[in-house]
Amino acid sequence: MSHKYIFKYIVIGDMSVGKSCILQRFTEQRFRKDLPHTIGVDFGTTIIDVNGEYVKMQIWDTAGQERFRSLTRNYYRGAAAALLVYDVSRRETFSHVSTWLQEVKASTSPHTTILLLGNKSDLEEEREVSYEEAAQFAEENEILFLECSALNGANVEEAFLSTAHKIHEKVVGGILSPTDPDSGVQLHAATLGTRTATEGSKAGGSSGATAPSASGTPTPSNVTETRRNVADLSAPANPEASSEGGCC
Repeated sequence: MSHKYIFKYIVIGDMSVGKSCILQRFTEQRFRKDLPHTIGVDFGTTIIDVNGEYVKMQIWDTAGQERFRSLTRNYYRGAAAALLVYDVSRRETFSHVSTWLQEVKASTSPHTTILLLGNKSDLEEEREVSYEEAAQFAEENEILFLECSALNGANVEEAFLSTAHKIHEKVVGGILSPTDPDSGVQLHAATLGTRTATEGSKAGGSSGATAPSASGTPTPSNVTETRRNVADLSAPANPEASSEGGCC
């Protein structure tokens, strides 16, 4: 089925908050606790139905380590949506949310849809950040808010679908234009399988991608896999860092 639009997403936040697990849960409908830390930037794609129009989502999962920050910031530009992830069981990750938010707002369009996403909601007994506190932060900063669990899948799909609907509303309303290189939205047509909230079937992803183009919207070289590391830099200073479970 041909898709009409491409929406660019970025997923940001501290290391080990579960960004890669969220991406895998959404694009592959599975969970691997032993996913390695992202080194540089990871990429995933899927196609969804938004108000009767098929949309291809290009999702960029960025490394949370400070030493990769200059690289990952290059991927912020031209994002239609940003998912700002923290771990509800680790207060320090929530304490850094304001810094991540400042970076996003400094590097993206004023019309970028931003969602604060508290992951690991299944760890209720280990919770250090209340739902109410995070919701208040989101309200004060005029961004969206959800809690989710990559482990059991709760609200993961909702995080992507709700933001996709917001983006689509902005396109239909003329707030975002596919002709604007900073909008994070492109017009496109291709024949691929589709995925909806009710079907939950897997769509193809990318087995290769270029760095961000001048418009800020990266372009995958093909769509034969769901996800891969596309900016694998030199090996980390600590060789064990890439082998331990960095996802969850």
